[in-house]
Amino acid sequence: MTKRSSIWLSLTLAERGNRVTQLCRVLRAAIEKGQLGPGERLPSSRQLATDLGCSRTTVEAAYQRLTTQGYLMRHLGQGSFVTQRGLALSSPTYQGLPPTLSNRGQQLLAQPQCLDPRTIQPFSAGVPDVNAFPLQQWAEVTRRVMESLSPEQLLYGDPQGLAECRKAISHYLALSRQVNCSPSQIIVMNSSQQGLQWLAHILLDEGETVVTEALCYPGAVNAFRQAGAVLAPQPMDQDGAIPPTHHAKLAYLTPGHHYPLGMTMSDSRRQQWLDWATRHQSWIIEDDYDGEYHYRNDPPASLQRLDRGQKVIYLGTFSKTLFPSIRLAYMVVPPALVPQLASARQRLDSHTAVLSQAVVATFISEGYFASHLRLMKKLYAARRALLIELLKECPADTVRLLPSEGGLQLAIEYLRGSTSAITAAASRKGLVLAELAPLCLTTPVINGWILGFAALTPQAIRQAVTLLNEVLQSATSLD
Repeated sequence: MTKRSSIWLSLTLAERGNRVTQLCRVLRAAIEKGQLGPGERLPSSRQLATDLGCSRTTVEAAYQRLTTQGYLMRHLGQGSFVTQRGLALSSPTYQGLPPTLSNRGQQLLAQPQCLDPRTIQPFSAGVPDVNAFPLQQWAEVTRRVMESLSPEQLLYGDPQGLAECRKAISHYLALSRQVNCSPSQIIVMNSSQQGLQWLAHILLDEGETVVTEALCYPGAVNAFRQAGAVLAPQPMDQDGAIPPTHHAKLAYLTPGHHYPLGMTMSDSRRQQWLDWATRHQSWIIEDDYDGEYHYRNDPPASLQRLDRGQKVIYLGTFSKTLFPSIRLAYMVVPPALVPQLASARQRLDSHTAVLSQAVVATFISEGYFASHLRLMKKLYAARRALLIELLKECPADTVRLLPSEGGLQLAIEYLRGSTSAITAAASRKGLVLAELAPLCLTTPVINGWILGFAALTPQAIRQAVTLLNEVLQSATSLD
């Protein structure tokens, strides 16, 4: 406990009353609130008595009482220490009425949530292999960036993002993702979900229509519904979502690798969507959440690059290419929208952390990012091929692999009806099977699952498919 803590205790003990009782109460409260942590050493009785201006007998009596009550343990010649008990006592039972939320808050909590995995589990979708991330290179870059930070970079950052980071992202997107942009069009964010929330609230009024794919990322659905939009899901075929004939203020698409089914939108279908946007003066959000990973051919040109009418807003993230906890994403905005969105960013949360942007800028510009992506693409391609091969061993007429050329996961359709019982049985075996049905915004519903493979070793993939086969075989035997 610091000298400052002792001064605070002295002020507390200035009241009238029994000094031992007062000291016990103050110390007990500090332990229960976590201000004095488990294992923390308290001052000697002589030192604390001097600091508090009371007798050593008073402090000794208080320490002894707290030891008897289980808050302290005392070791001869070493001192008095806080036990592990205090934290368990720190949360009093709430006695008031249940908290009242706004209608908006209640609607938010009623929406399905995106459960981002915090550990690597078999078939968790959308998780990169963080064990393969070059931490030593990242640490070295971080060290050098920290040493070179200027005092100005410790102040509030640019709402659009650090200039060096936007330049590096722009260069990367032009070479690898065929995105046509300048650094001035980029806005760096904490996540692509944050970008969806911004765009929904800035571009949409209550009751306006948003066109989506028939199966849609739930984070986007939540963002649009929270803005009061009306969703108009579009039917899909092997070329992707089919454009509507009616007007809508906004469209949300995943053309590079549809979420969750996995198909890549054809060139002709992309042009149909761009023609629709131009004809109706509608915005298109192109969510390129894992477009870096295509395994059969080179990744297709982005929808944004084909756009001549400046109606496409491109979203990208580093969660799949670096690691999820970096919390760094970006959007490429048509020039006409940049001033408004940058000004809105200033009002909403000012800026994204400058240090992480500076590290990413250096990581990209020095070639580490491109090298990491090349290695991950090879690694994931091998794991994907293994999973596809092993899925052929599933019981006959139970599942069908849905066509996909990229991504960190595959989608399979279950051919025998509802998936809920199988999902529950798989969960008991430690498998995470994200169902397709809840992502369907139209009927008929597609029954099946999303199988993540990127974070799994070959041995883990084999074990996971073996367990999946056991569950499927058990379900088949009951039919």
